Amino acid sequence: MPELPEVETTCRGIKPHIEGRTIQETVVRQASLRWPVPDRLDRLLNGLRIERVDRRAKYLLLHTEKGVLIIHLGMSGSLRIVNREQEIKKHDHVDWVFSDTTILRFNDPRRFGAVLWTSEAITEHPLLKELGPEPLLTDFNGDYLYRLSKKRGLAVKSFIMDSHIVVGVGNIYANEALFMAGIKPTRAAGLISLARYRTLADCIRSVLSSAIEQGGTTLRDFVNETGKPGYFKQQLQVYGRAGEPCRTCLTPLTEIRIANRSSVFCKQCQK
Repeated sequence: MPELPEVETTCRGIKPHIEGRTIQETVVRQASLRWPVPDRLDRLLNGLRIERVDRRAKYLLLHTEKGVLIIHLGMSGSLRIVNREQEIKKHDHVDWVFSDTTILRFNDPRRFGAVLWTSEAITEHPLLKELGPEPLLTDFNGDYLYRLSKKRGLAVKSFIMDSHIVVGVGNIYANEALFMAGIKPTRAAGLISLARYRTLADCIRSVLSSAIEQGGTTLRDFVNETGKPGYFKQQLQVYGRAGEPCRTCLTPLTEIRIANRSSVFCKQCQK
């Protein structure tokens, strides 16, 4: 599943191609996604100018004067910038054709993604209103995590992966951030000190920022807007390396399941 760095990479990739441009045509080839594509999306969008492109959690937001187009990549979705000559593939479900003939194309083999529209305040949309802070912004820090963790008995890995606590810390990056911070993923969230939470918040920010800079993790289903995979996976310290030696102390890495998700850590380095 594309995680926050992949979505941010996509956001930055499509932004210069469509921001400030007018949608000339909307083509929906498959409306049955995670939620149905709104009826007559073409009537809603055609003639509207994309004023701003940004991201909230894993949702891509295309702002117009009349509302916001919300796109979620689901488990296998991607957005690419193409032209009219590019062949339409089996899972190319939606096209937005702009006045300069640029096409933004949504592809989603598993159809768990979403294309939605709202004319209401985006901050009040049911999918977004209860989300926690963005991990790369200043309102996310160790003091915030420590305050919310008090008396919480769940594993710290599950705690930082809760989108109501903080958005975008998916499984891969939770593993990596906890290793960088030296915190065992099974440790109870309420038993971690303020100092360690400050370190963990910095590590979450560092891991995500590095991934974004390098174009996202190379996942089987993810391609960025140019069709090329990201390269951050080459630098993963623990995720996907169960049984291999820790790169810090050479202890074989341990894999367990936490909330049905693979968790890899070093028994020596993480306490």
